Amino acid sequence: MGFIDDIKVDRDLQIQTACVAFFLLIFPLYFFSVAAGTVSPAGMGGVGKYSVSGELTYIDFDEGGEYIADGTSLTIDLNTDSLSDMEQEMNIVGVLVSMTYGEDETSANGIQCNGPNSGQNSADTISGAATHLNFTNSADGQNGGGGTGHDSSTEWYNSSMVGTDVEGLSESLIVEQLDAKGAGLGDYSIEISVNAEAGSGAIGCDRTDNGEDVSYTIQLIVLDYTIIPFVDLENI
Repeated sequence: MGFIDDIKVDRDLQIQTACVAFFLLIFPLYFFSVAAGTVSPAGMGGVGKYSVSGELTYIDFDEGGEYIADGTSLTIDLNTDSLSDMEQEMNIVGVLVSMTYGEDETSANGIQCNGPNSGQNSADTISGAATHLNFTNSADGQNGGGGTGHDSSTEWYNSSMVGTDVEGLSESLIVEQLDAKGAGLGDYSIEISVNAEAGSGAIGCDRTDNGEDVSYTIQLIVLDYTIIPFVDLENI
């Protein structure tokens, strides 16, 4: 028998077919009615409840490494003119600086400074700051206690909205908080500084620490987001 013949005699198949047809019709209508709300000038949905999702990707911007002396800073100036045309069209919403480092503190020479007399390393503080336009942020890390690196990021979007249901705003207002609209283009200034501390040993066994080797990678943060009207299945 064909499908039509099966429907005529199979009660369960009739119910399943009716359910599929119902949802194929009702879901587009429901989404349209919720999205319509109060239509904004840009043609987006009005004030309502929306489900917001997003995914972060990264553009490699710069990388390198340098010995940074105690009490000094390494400044890295960059501009998005170095990016491809496609990358410049992306929704750049932040910059991420990842730093790795070790410990090159040394103890005094001499047999009297061996063993416990040599003392222990003291943690150094490595700071990373990223500035773009009027957005800036910094984060510190230490190489003591097994620490070998840390990240510092500066962002200019409302990350709290991503992965949530947002209520009481229009779609266009949500977009304003997620879309940089080209604000990610232009000059960037990255500053990495070192504050070295030398541990102490026995008398005559002073330790020295003049700075640290710091490797870094700099990436631009790209947000791809989706906004859809919230659907409460219980009300359908």
